[in-house]
Amino acid sequence: MYVDVHGHLAPYGETGGGPPSLRDPEAAIEAKRALGIGMTLIGSPAGAGSMLPGSGVDNYRQSADQIRAHNDLMGDLVSRFPEALRGYVYLDPFGGDAMLAMAEDLLRDWRFVGLIVNTSIRDEYLGSPRAADFFAFAARAGVPVLLHPPAEPVGTASMPDPGLVEHVVRPCDITMSVASIVCGGWLERHPELLLIAAAGGGGIAQLAEKLDLATQPRPGPPTPGRRAALLGRASDSLRRFHVETSCPSAAQLRANLEFFGPGRVLLGSDAPPLMDVLGRIVGLVDGLPDGVRGRVGETNARTLFDLAPATIRPAPDAGAIAGAAAIAGDAATVG
Repeated sequence: MYVDVHGHLAPYGETGGGPPSLRDPEAAIEAKRALGIGMTLIGSPAGAGSMLPGSGVDNYRQSADQIRAHNDLMGDLVSRFPEALRGYVYLDPFGGDAMLAMAEDLLRDWRFVGLIVNTSIRDEYLGSPRAADFFAFAARAGVPVLLHPPAEPVGTASMPDPGLVEHVVRPCDITMSVASIVCGGWLERHPELLLIAAAGGGGIAQLAEKLDLATQPRPGPPTPGRRAALLGRASDSLRRFHVETSCPSAAQLRANLEFFGPGRVLLGSDAPPLMDVLGRIVGLVDGLPDGVRGRVGETNARTLFDLAPATIRPAPDAGAIAGAAAIAGDAATVG
């Protein structure tokens, strides 16, 4: 059975927007099982906030305690469906020590197998020096990080149509952030990093040569914003990324397999909420050659996330769930 490394579900106890599929885990699990997906890794790219552009909700005003409460509820959802779900710990990568301590504690829990963070925060990409503590933590933790676009990526104000923001601006945010991470030298400083670019990495697989040009030494005095030269080629750092398949494009999948190799491409659907394209994405993976299909569909994910057969643990008691829901409910009103 396939493993889907990119899905979303709203945990019990939280209210908010989004399509009904986010609040029907049984239906989503059954629909995926019918297509050959046995496990989905879920996480919120907004915590208990909102992914609706223009909602007025500031997702980055959530405290570490509020995000902890949200993640606890996500863990409860995994406990209810341990054979089908595992979770990502959501955090603000610029959120400071309390945020990192929260994530470190949760990663000791069997229900959480990785981290999910936004590719930009208030128009600042993850190549920023402010991400130093986060990348050091992620390297030390040794778990995969799903790089997911935010509700309002860079450029949202100039492209106000919600459909264009979701399907064009967000993949561009991933492309730009991956480039900034590579050119910022984070993978050279921390070779242990395990980074997965959502939306198939946007268009990054076709920009490797341009990244090499962007980072080559330049004559003349230093200029504002110029980064220190990388020790190696930018394209070599870029090849250390993993990408998934949530962009339903055969051309992108071919480019990713050619550049990153079949060992670094993972099945990811972004479903829920994008259940209407789930069959197309699975079809692209089904159509891969025998030696590649199994790696992309399952083996790569099980190896990267160390996914062993599920160990069923008891769900949190009702009082703990209610308390977490109350804190997360406060977070849903931020902004």
